[in-house]
Amino acid sequence: MPKNTDNLREENGFDAVTNSESMVDINTDENVAGTNNLNQNLEEEDQVEKLKADLQEQKDKYLRLLAEFDNYKRRSSRERLDLSQTAGKEIIISLLDVLDDCDRAEKQLQQEKNTGDLSGVLLVFNKLRTILQNRGLRPMESLHEEFDVEKHEAISEVPAPSPDLKGKVVAEVMKGYYLNDKIIRFAKVIVGK
Repeated sequence: MPKNTDNLREENGFDAVTNSESMVDINTDENVAGTNNLNQNLEEEDQVEKLKADLQEQKDKYLRLLAEFDNYKRRSSRERLDLSQTAGKEIIISLLDVLDDCDRAEKQLQQEKNTGDLSGVLLVFNKLRTILQNRGLRPMESLHEEFDVEKHEAISEVPAPSPDLKGKVVAEVMKGYYLNDKIIRFAKVIVGK
């Protein structure tokens, strides 16, 4: 037998000289063959659980980001649509006074039958109305309708000419207008009481 056989023992506890196992307690050393895999499984399971939690967190962040982006797209398209519909709002509002003047002039021309042929002037008035209607302008119908504080501005109250006109618009002093279904000018009216 060689002199120093202690050096010939391998780390796993197997004695190469005598071909027998040495007396090593396998429960005390985790590097001994057989226990290493048991500890690895626990560590791998912990890593798998951690990776699953990270994956779930990333999925949640992704879904939230996707929903936020969809909301942004909807909001920006709605704002763009509103902007395009009301882009000329200030110009159209300033033209309402011109349109009122055209209406008054047309009524005056219809009352005065003895003036010459004014069909050209009436064509210009109609063309102005048509252009504004194509841009989304629509007159508000108020006459003989129920008084609505959301649409009408009461100038005064007068006794109703008939009982069915109580609380309704008797006369319209200034027409109200919608621009793409939004009120841009309230109708100034006289209400029957």
